Amino acid sequence: MSSTRIIPSLTIAVLLVAGLQPAEAQGRQPNILFAFADDWGRQASAYAQLDGVEGINDVVSTPNFDRLATEGVLFGNAFVNAPSCTPCRSSLLSGQYFWRTGRGAILRGAVWDESIPSWPLLLREKGYHIGKSWKVWSPGTPTDAPFGRQQHAYQKSGGRINGFSQNVTKLVAGGKTVEQAKLELLNDVRANFDAFLADQSDGQPFCYWYGPTNVHRKWIKGSGNALWGINPGDLTGKMPSFLPDVPAVREDLADYLGEIQAFDAALGVLLDALKQSGQYDNTLIVVSGDHGPPGFPHGKCNLYDFGTRVALAVSGPGVRGGRVVDDFVSLPDLAPTLLEAGGATVPKVMTARSLWPTLESDREGLVDANRTAVLIGRERHVDMARAGHLPYPQRAIRTADHLFIINFRPDRYPLGDPYRLGGDNPPTTQEVTETTFVTLPDEDAGPTKAWLVDRRNHPKWKRYFDHAYGKRPREELFDLKQDPHQMHNVAADAAYANVVLELRKRLLDELERSGDPRLIDDGKFFESPPLAGPLPDDVPRRNRQRKRRSN
Repeated sequence: MSSTRIIPSLTIAVLLVAGLQPAEAQGRQPNILFAFADDWGRQASAYAQLDGVEGINDVVSTPNFDRLATEGVLFGNAFVNAPSCTPCRSSLLSGQYFWRTGRGAILRGAVWDESIPSWPLLLREKGYHIGKSWKVWSPGTPTDAPFGRQQHAYQKSGGRINGFSQNVTKLVAGGKTVEQAKLELLNDVRANFDAFLADQSDGQPFCYWYGPTNVHRKWIKGSGNALWGINPGDLTGKMPSFLPDVPAVREDLADYLGEIQAFDAALGVLLDALKQSGQYDNTLIVVSGDHGPPGFPHGKCNLYDFGTRVALAVSGPGVRGGRVVDDFVSLPDLAPTLLEAGGATVPKVMTARSLWPTLESDREGLVDANRTAVLIGRERHVDMARAGHLPYPQRAIRTADHLFIINFRPDRYPLGDPYRLGGDNPPTTQEVTETTFVTLPDEDAGPTKAWLVDRRNHPKWKRYFDHAYGKRPREELFDLKQDPHQMHNVAADAAYANVVLELRKRLLDELERSGDPRLIDDGKFFESPPLAGPLPDDVPRRNRQRKRRSN
């Protein structure tokens, strides 16, 4: 296919005012490549200079993401609507707040309501050839339902990329070099994408979702250094203040960054395939992740930035590139954006807002004066063991200056009940490291959690454990200019009383306007089965756990 000329922003703006979609303005539907990494936060080398301070982005290298960020728009303030896989993806696919998606608003026990319109299926109705490799919407039932379940899957060439460090390590043990092993896995990625492109009809636009899970735990300990040359020592002095700056945690974080570099390498394979097919210039490319790092304090399942702020770059037809934008973007905004790109009608039920006014602008910084805040929240993640299988309900509003959080059930523990760590049968380090559900179940198992659990009563490290896993007050407020890592809650400080009043009102007004069930009848919808309480398979799973603990 021939390339499409990027139309000047003024022309796009005029056509949008006239009611035409970006695709119609160009006279041709663009292809869409959506690369979405599981558990990838805002860790990319493109952000190192943008942040202006030393940090972990100085250590990671993502040249392919960085190239797209340079060609297109790099968003500095992109956030998920929920820092948990399934509800995040429910909001992204539906273009709605996650609390409007029924049982899609939780992870464990999620069921997709197929009456909810999703943008990939709407693009299919518009004539798009759609396909996906690996994770779109899961865990939940039916798997990947908002993408047509598995009828559009292109995965026959293998998914070894999803266990990247494990499979490369095995191949190296079998005699291959590290680079040979990497190439073998990346060839799987290329073959799946090539199979998808081969099924594309002549002149038909495509929408391809690349959703690897390798950035999700588990990883091989030491793989960041062994496979990517990421020296954990280079993180010394650059760790955020909620993470102990010690060798075990630095190595764990280096391994996480290695998996991000593996995702970026796979992204490079997709970009190369696009160029060889002649379709690169007519492809809108969007790259992001579904929430922050797993198994680390402040990360996944937390409403702090480390859990909710993600990388986002958009490039391609109609996008005025070479810009860094400060607009606050929630990932559900991608739904109307991609529908407009494909010339499809945006359903009125979508609460998200299209990014096209920002993408087609030639301005940097704050482009859209209305994009000054995002809303975030969570409900049930896994099972909150021994806590009645209840959610940890939170809602928050994030602005440039503040993060304000309401914890609706401050009597509960945010990541699981730490009292399971005591008694006559505390979990072993191996259990905490390798078994997600043994303790603090809403934080993935890994070396960092194990390190903190082992030192939960140590005078030097107890404050880290208590900060991460202890109960939290009903309201939290963080002054981001003074406290960028969100360590000091100032909600009760009289000097911030007006800020609390303003942000509480803004948050609650939007929750009420959007029909959040958490505000109705004391949250009965989320506090009742099946969104709370044991699920049918809980009993046999608990029995297996008891048996394993007793052996």
